[in-house]
Amino acid sequence: MHDLHRERMSAGETRAAGSLALVFAFRMLGMFMVLPVLATYGMELAGATPALIGLAIGAYGLTQAVLQIPFGMLSDRIGRRPVIYVGLVIFALGSLLAAQADSIWGVIAGRVLQGAGAISAAVMALLSDLTREQNRTKAMAMIGMSIGLSFAVAMVVGPLLTRAFGLPGLFLATAGLALVGLALVAFVVPRSSGLLVHRESGVARQALAPTLRNRELLRLNAGIFILHAILMSSFVALPLALVDRAGLPKEQHWWVYLTALFVSFFAMVPFIIYGEKKRQMKRVLVGAVLVLMLTELFFWAFGYGLVELVVGTVVFFTAFNLLEASLPSLVSKVSPAGGKGTAMGVYSTSQFLGAALGGILGGWMYQHGGLGGTFIGCAVLLALWVAIAGTMREPPYVTSLRMPLPEHALRDAGLGDRLLAVPGVTDAVVVAEEAAIYIKFDTQTVDRAAIEALVNPPSNSGDA
Repeated sequence: MHDLHRERMSAGETRAAGSLALVFAFRMLGMFMVLPVLATYGMELAGATPALIGLAIGAYGLTQAVLQIPFGMLSDRIGRRPVIYVGLVIFALGSLLAAQADSIWGVIAGRVLQGAGAISAAVMALLSDLTREQNRTKAMAMIGMSIGLSFAVAMVVGPLLTRAFGLPGLFLATAGLALVGLALVAFVVPRSSGLLVHRESGVARQALAPTLRNRELLRLNAGIFILHAILMSSFVALPLALVDRAGLPKEQHWWVYLTALFVSFFAMVPFIIYGEKKRQMKRVLVGAVLVLMLTELFFWAFGYGLVELVVGTVVFFTAFNLLEASLPSLVSKVSPAGGKGTAMGVYSTSQFLGAALGGILGGWMYQHGGLGGTFIGCAVLLALWVAIAGTMREPPYVTSLRMPLPEHALRDAGLGDRLLAVPGVTDAVVVAEEAAIYIKFDTQTVDRAAIEALVNPPSNSGDA
């Protein structure tokens, strides 16, 4: 048995993960709160058309996609905090610009500026600086949960805030949340002893080309692109369907989303457990995409009453949340040793591009084809994803490990080959400039302690 105390997160690590998860949550809350309300309240803005509403919904994704990786690389050079501070200020300024806008173009400009505060990669890199390798997965999971929770809260709070204070009040609240995030980074997030530039926490230039050529990763990137495209497109159509088809006043939409998100959160858990425990993630993924496609067709054919729309929304969010939770885990499994940071950077960029295109496409489809055209368009996109996901291989069920290497191990030319000879080890890469080794292994076949003992035998290891 290896030392369990070492596996527990320290008070500093817990504080770092918790506070950075909140920074992420507050920022994403501001991004997501407009989704359920812009299609209904936004039509009152000067110059608003369905196509421009769609552009306003997805506009943040354009700048976010373009700037996310460069901001992450900049944080390696000048430090994490300056990049995060500047990003949150830009986000707050975008929110203020949208709050004082009286035309749809003002809101679009505000959303574009919001997206320019692209701090995701810098926050993840700061989290890596502040946590030990063995606790990093837990810390990343806390951030993942905070994003999911912020989405759920946004779906409910967005309509309630907008009902009380209108769209300007919603955007002012978003600016306030960005400033709370700034205060958290300044006063609550612990100081790091230095930058930990490594391949699991950020984009490595040398890993970019192999990542872009990896067919399994490309399938997952296409998946998250389509998932966020249909989310944004659906939120051009769904709020309007609740008003026009079901006669539900826009002020009451919050309870539909609350019901859907509450039920879907519990409904998706058994599928995640089944996929991981039975090693059937491909089946779960393809099944969830098929369910999403059928839900869009259901909205098109039967979504004319309140009961049908609420049931459809519950099923939609169950499949959506299942995919949103599963895809990052699959990227982590499929990416080569030492390539996870780069793979996640490209994956996030694909996600934001999907959001941008989805908003634009949803608005255009609604303007030219009405609600039915939008739902059919989403179903076609999902049919394309079914074809892409159907050709994927079952992912390897492996865990990633990064271990610092002492001088003698770095000089050991045969270390990687010896590790690869161990049953259950699927990949091992020594990165000399980091004095570290990246290993991927199957925990059902070999345990972490055995790998650590092989890399750093007890007679040679220090206290680390």
